[in-house]
Amino acid sequence: MIGSRLPLALDEGGLVLPDGPVAVLAPRAGADLTALPKDRLRIVTGFYPDHAAFRASGHACALGPECAVKADGAFAAVIVCLPRAKAQARGLIAAARTMTAGPVIVDGQKEDGIDSVFRDCRRRATVEGPVNKAHGRMFWMQDGDFADWAVAGPQEVVPGFTTLPGVFSADGVDPASALLAEALPALKGRVADLGAGWGWLSAAVLKASAVTRLDLVEADHSALACARRNVTDTRAAFHWADARDWQPETPLDAVVMNPPFHNSRAADPELGRDFIRAAARGLNGRGQLLLVANRHLPYEPLLDELFVDSGEFGGNRSFKLLRGLQPRGSRSRQAARGAVGSPPGQKGKQR
Repeated sequence: MIGSRLPLALDEGGLVLPDGPVAVLAPRAGADLTALPKDRLRIVTGFYPDHAAFRASGHACALGPECAVKADGAFAAVIVCLPRAKAQARGLIAAARTMTAGPVIVDGQKEDGIDSVFRDCRRRATVEGPVNKAHGRMFWMQDGDFADWAVAGPQEVVPGFTTLPGVFSADGVDPASALLAEALPALKGRVADLGAGWGWLSAAVLKASAVTRLDLVEADHSALACARRNVTDTRAAFHWADARDWQPETPLDAVVMNPPFHNSRAADPELGRDFIRAAARGLNGRGQLLLVANRHLPYEPLLDELFVDSGEFGGNRSFKLLRGLQPRGSRSRQAARGAVGSPPGQKGKQR
C-alpha cells in the first residue's frame, strides 16, 4: 500500500527528497515505488522472493543495510517498509538513521503496528506528516536517536542454537517443528528441509547417521545465516532460495518441512500447498515427504493427488503429522521399479 501513500506525501504532505540515492528497506514484491526515480533506488531485503522480484524488474538490490552502505555510502533518504516483528521494525529504523543525514521515512499498515511505531518515534524525534490512507500510515523524521533500537547480535534461545530478531520463531523452538523432529523415522540418503528456518528440524534430521546429505532451503537470509551457525555438520548444504522453486541436483530420498501458511498476517494455505508440490517434484520414485501442519489446514487432498500413498502418522490437538510416499509421475519412477519404502506407519494410521 506504500504506492497509495507515497505520492500523497510527496505531492501534498510536504515530504521533500534530497538529491541522491534512496534506500528502501524491506519492501515486499509488488510494492508500487513508481513515485520514485528508479535509477536512484537501492532495494534492501534479505527475503529471497522479494529480492529476486525487484532484481528481475531492474532495481539495484542489497541483502541488508550493511551491504547497502558498503556499496553506496550515505543515502539522501531511507524508506522503511514496516515488517510485522516489532524488534525487526525498530532495528530497521535504527539502521536507517545511521544510513542517512536526510529523512527517514516509515511506512506501514495498521495491522503491522504502524500506529504504535508512530507514537514511539514521536517520543524520540521530530515527526512530520503523517499521511493516512488505505489502512496504513506514512511519516518521516530528520532527527532522533534510535541507537538503542539497533538489532542485537545472535541470541542463544536453546543450548547450541541462536536466532536473530525477525526470523520465524525467534524466541524459541516452534512447537510444530519440535513435534515433527521428535517423530522423525530413521531417514537415509539425501534429504531436504524446505523452509529450514534457523535449523532446529535440520539438526534433528542429521542425527540419523544414514543421511548422506541435507539441503537446507530457506528464503530468509537472516534465518539461513543462523542455520549456518547452528548446523555445522559437514553433510549440510545451505541454499538461499524460494523453496517453492528450488530443485535439487539429484532426486531426493526424503523431504521434511514445516511449511508457512501466512502471507503477511493473512492466512494463505496455498503457500503450504506450493511447498508440497515442490517436494513432490524433488523426490525420487521411492521418496517420502514428512511434514507438520496446523490441524485446520486442508493439505490431505493434495497429498492424495500427488502421492501413491499418503496419510497422517501422528500429531496432537493443535498439529498433525502428514506423509506422502512415492510421488506420482516422478522422473525416477521407472528406476524405482515400483519398490516401496517403509514410511512411518501405514496409510491413515496414527503413530
